[in-house]
Amino acid sequence: MKIQHKWMQAAAVAALAVFVMAPATSQTAYPDKPVTLVVPFAAGGPTDLVARMMAMPMGKSLGQTVLVENTVGAGGTIAANKVARSTPNGYTLLIHHMGMATAPALYKKLSFDPMKDFDYIGQVVDVPMTLLARKDFPANNYKELESYLKANKDKVSLANAGLGAVSHLCGLLFMSQIGVELNTIPYKGTGPAMNDLLGGQVDLLCDQTTQTVPIIKDGRVKVYGVTSLKRLNALPNVPTLDEQGLKGFEVKVWHGMYTARGTPAPVLEKINAALRAALQDPNVALRMAELSSDIAPMDKVTPAGLKNFLESEIAKWGPVIKKAGIYAD
Repeated sequence: MKIQHKWMQAAAVAALAVFVMAPATSQTAYPDKPVTLVVPFAAGGPTDLVARMMAMPMGKSLGQTVLVENTVGAGGTIAANKVARSTPNGYTLLIHHMGMATAPALYKKLSFDPMKDFDYIGQVVDVPMTLLARKDFPANNYKELESYLKANKDKVSLANAGLGAVSHLCGLLFMSQIGVELNTIPYKGTGPAMNDLLGGQVDLLCDQTTQTVPIIKDGRVKVYGVTSLKRLNALPNVPTLDEQGLKGFEVKVWHGMYTARGTPAPVLEKINAALRAALQDPNVALRMAELSSDIAPMDKVTPAGLKNFLESEIAKWGPVIKKAGIYAD
């Protein structure tokens, strides 16, 4: 009986040791199933394109498939809230643009706090924008465009990806600088907005180069300027809006990657390493260059780099939005 008792004690100790070690084992095993990368906007839009460029090389580094999931609506806040409320285990990630910084000022009742409800993976890319029109729009250059808008403002429609989206903010800044109020039409993402621009249902759209460079080169739209302060290598013959008279006009869309607050540190390190590897992949670098997108410096592709930048962007855009009196329900 004593021998049996000692054997049972040893078995119990071994079982307890396995139980205690389980969390550490599960952390080092990450990931042992596919990872979901949530995109707050429609498939085919610029943020979706960035996400899909990241998914394959990140999956290669992680040894698991990275699935892209589009969760649209409410200017990206539905997707952000979904990730914030997800299990903090690294299997649900979020890629979001500067809308993460504008949401606190836009929404009176925001269901998440960008500075408290997330762990940060790192910055991803910065993307300039372009001011476009449907192919058969009357104005053939920026000077003609400004004159036409001032004479026909009630007849012109300006599409955007939804209240508070970057395309919306870009349009607001443009209208403010030329002193004209146009008919703005919100969509659930720039993908649908672009489809209607190409189809001739709307007149103007301010959209990111990740989506616009190919159609500009194909002559499927008219382009009046880029929103960076320097001309783009991919579009050397397209002037900046700044050099055409809108002094200081600059809108660049930055993207960051997040996951739910409380994710174990070893898991965050693996995701960050996968993101850094993806951004240094030659194919990704080439594709980003073709779309005039700037890969974030490696010292910004860090949790601290993204957190500090997000905090500064919230401070920057908050007063602008409040001054314009823009609010979402």
